[in-house]
Amino acid sequence: MDNPQKERTVVIIKPDGVQLGATGEILARLEKRGLKLVGIKMVKPTRDHLDKHYNATDAWLTGLGDKTYNAFAEFGWDVKEKMGTDDKLEIGKKVKNWLVNYMQEAPLVAMVLEGMHAVSTVRKTIGHTIPIQAEPGSIRADFSTDSNTAANIEQRAVRNVIHASGNVEEANFEITHWFAPQELFDYQRASEPAMFGPSK
Repeated sequence: MDNPQKERTVVIIKPDGVQLGATGEILARLEKRGLKLVGIKMVKPTRDHLDKHYNATDAWLTGLGDKTYNAFAEFGWDVKEKMGTDDKLEIGKKVKNWLVNYMQEAPLVAMVLEGMHAVSTVRKTIGHTIPIQAEPGSIRADFSTDSNTAANIEQRAVRNVIHASGNVEEANFEITHWFAPQELFDYQRASEPAMFGPSK
């Protein structure tokens, strides 16, 4: 990829997305944005594979715990009573475990998409992480109405249909974590000259 703005990113259709039969429509929406599919597969990941995907440093776990802590505090709920602890790192570990359990409920569809500003384009298309806060017309808004409040009370992950890499560095890690080099393909979509001009 000679153009520095042409990126690759990982999209994972989560168990609820697969179970809803939304895989085809989600992929079609992303392709309509001008993104090119360069790798795709259905997988049932192990816990170890998912642990590495989440790359759970203490800082990441504490950040996850902080979000959960604040969600409880917003409603005046006793975090310690609901979670058994008010330590943000320990809360983060519990939430991460919920995430791994959720991601093992059914097969996932993992894909790599390529295009101009692919990371931000995908994230705009899928919408906010919390479905009830997602923009109308986004993938998460159209396929889920879950909230972090409900998920925290029920001690489970937010069911938000889809994962997408958060930035280019994360995308580069996730591509190598989910795909072998031979599973990714270079080719030209028929629409590329119309979208980006003829290749030079």
